[in-house]
Amino acid sequence: MTRGRAKLVVEVRSSVRRGVPGAVRIGRWVREAVGAKGNGAELAVRIVGVAEGRRLNLLWRGRDYPTNVLSFPAPADAADGKARRSLGDIVVCAPVVVREAKQQHKRVDDHWAHLLVHGALHLLGHDHERESDATRMERRERLILARFGIADPYRISSAVSERAAVSERR
Repeated sequence: MTRGRAKLVVEVRSSVRRGVPGAVRIGRWVREAVGAKGNGAELAVRIVGVAEGRRLNLLWRGRDYPTNVLSFPAPADAADGKARRSLGDIVVCAPVVVREAKQQHKRVDDHWAHLLVHGALHLLGHDHERESDATRMERRERLILARFGIADPYRISSAVSERAAVSERR
């Protein structure tokens, strides 16, 4: 943190009670992703269930299923009249995170960290629409997660790839 600059304020709200990391851990993951760009800023993390996750995904992306994470960057003029500028909001669907972690044989907390880092990078303008952008964003995610001792989230474990190969042969 730069001297004299306030660190990023992360507001966490959850409508889900079980299987959700604490606000302190969520704040650490998001602050690491945002880095110095978060100084003097704020962002909100909203943790939702399946119904709300599905509704938001349908409303904003036109896809009728709950997704793991949605990011809503704040408009450029969001700081007008505020003491802090808003980076935007991250919405995470807790049941989807847990299900995906189990399916992908990942630690649930590691998957939470990955999706929050991913969402925070979207708030900073990163995306994965083009392959070169995806490569750059994934590289950044790997570096940030490694600081927490979290393995590459894009590396498919040998057990998962072996099962996929067996399924394809059937």
